[in-house]
Amino acid sequence: MNVENPLIVQGDRSLLLDVHAPLAEECRNALIPFAELEKSPEHLHTYRLTPLSLWNAASAGFSADDAVNTISKYARYDVPQSVVMWIKDISERFGKIRLITGPERTEGKIKEKFLYLVSNSNAVYKEINANPAIKKFICEKIEVEEDNRPENSFLLRLTDRGIIKQLLLESGWPVKDEVPLKDGEPLDISLEQNTLKGSPLVIRDYQTASAKALVGDKGPGTGFGTIVLPCGAGKTIVGMTIMDMLKTSTLIITTNISAVHQWIDELLDKTNLTKDQIAEYTGENKEIKPVTIATYQILTWRPDKTGPYPHFSIFHERPWGLIIYDEVHMLPAPVFRVVAELQAVRRVGLTATLVREDGCQGHVFSLVGPKRYDVPWKELERDKWIASAECIEVKINLPVEREIDYAVAPSREKHRIASENKDKIEVVQKIINKYAEDKILVIGQYINQLNEIAELLNAPIITGKTPNSERDRIYGEFREGKIRVLVVSKVANFAIDLPDASLAIQVSGTFGSRQEEAQRLGRILRPKERTSRFFTLITRNSVEEEFGSNRQKFLAEQGYSYRLVRYTGDSDEL
Repeated sequence: MNVENPLIVQGDRSLLLDVHAPLAEECRNALIPFAELEKSPEHLHTYRLTPLSLWNAASAGFSADDAVNTISKYARYDVPQSVVMWIKDISERFGKIRLITGPERTEGKIKEKFLYLVSNSNAVYKEINANPAIKKFICEKIEVEEDNRPENSFLLRLTDRGIIKQLLLESGWPVKDEVPLKDGEPLDISLEQNTLKGSPLVIRDYQTASAKALVGDKGPGTGFGTIVLPCGAGKTIVGMTIMDMLKTSTLIITTNISAVHQWIDELLDKTNLTKDQIAEYTGENKEIKPVTIATYQILTWRPDKTGPYPHFSIFHERPWGLIIYDEVHMLPAPVFRVVAELQAVRRVGLTATLVREDGCQGHVFSLVGPKRYDVPWKELERDKWIASAECIEVKINLPVEREIDYAVAPSREKHRIASENKDKIEVVQKIINKYAEDKILVIGQYINQLNEIAELLNAPIITGKTPNSERDRIYGEFREGKIRVLVVSKVANFAIDLPDASLAIQVSGTFGSRQEEAQRLGRILRPKERTSRFFTLITRNSVEEEFGSNRQKFLAEQGYSYRLVRYTGDSDEL
């Protein structure tokens, strides 16, 4: 027992971190690879060990012994033996089932490829064989020429590779995919030594390390996975570094047209690619070239709710050698279906957080690939690769005349009434006046509220209805310093590079979305000399307080704390 240590490990596999203990920050960073944060109140943060968190760690080379040694090192009391055994048992599941290359069958002009699903355990083999959801994909009656078929193996069609991985993960058995990936169409792409402006292109150590973690030796089991880096850490550079390593035709899918244009600008600025080699595939332009950038929205569009997705054909238009899923945590369900088929293509998911409020992070694990690289946000802040940031939560009273409306409203309407608290507008004005040197984003969920703020501030506003050409113009003027205050809806949550933004005011959000909170802070984390500030305006004694505490979980895991302010009308409080 060491009472100075920060971690209390409990038999239910929860980990309590005493944030006031001397080694608390060091321990928090050590937990990030294999534990998930559940609660983050003032004194004790609660983490939990989960199968998915351990399998992600295992896929990145973080062993069960590493996890046990970490919690033992920081534990205040003896680690329960049941927890140690559970960690080892669960971690060992990763690799007990493997996918390897199988035989081929030719009928006429058609050649069909098969895989072997192999288990090194007879008990696991029998468990899989008894699972009706999986058994219907097993090719029991198909005759193929088989040499040296592995013991305890099933024959599967190559086209069922993704769905099998997904079903087995849901059954508690992560698959180690060791089937070699096919090489796509070659493409002579390389990073330049200097940008178009003549400044040296510096690839940071962690950017190179994350790209190498994905590409590996290009052998079986490499070439697919997810890279988790903070907003502002240069995930686009990582994507281009992977393209440089693989030198193959690449499909990039991102969140909106502005992000498509940013990718194009970055590729032209930092690689040897020309305009003739890069295409935009969006609602406005539909071209396909050796490097094509598309949006999730165009891929999931279809003429009617029950019909096919016509733009899914893009996945088969060229022999892609790499697919980059930008902001992979946003991957919509229809695209997951295509991803399940594209298991032979090298692929990478880029994101600041794998948190999904719908619980579908397991789909990302099995279909795009496990987490290959992660780095604590505060570590990059320490090294000056992202800006330091102060988070402030401002609690504002609900106007007396809305108290009864709020009291009798259904829960969803309660959230809206609290979010659109008109007294927030006064606080927004005071913050903008107080921090006159900052370039400011006002971010919110409800368009009427944002329009009122924009009109009052005489500031431009970007919403989902803003034409893309107008968005690009406004973003450009903000970057150039012609605009100091910009009002944006949730369309600016993702993949928008506004490097000089140094202060954000969040007036409303999507219920308790941890992902959104992380992305919005990320808008102001591009490296800069000044400390960035992230204000969140919350209505006191409302559902916003509860949702707000959930929203902050992910950032608390990364080491950010929130300064709480009860606003009484004095701007000095802010």
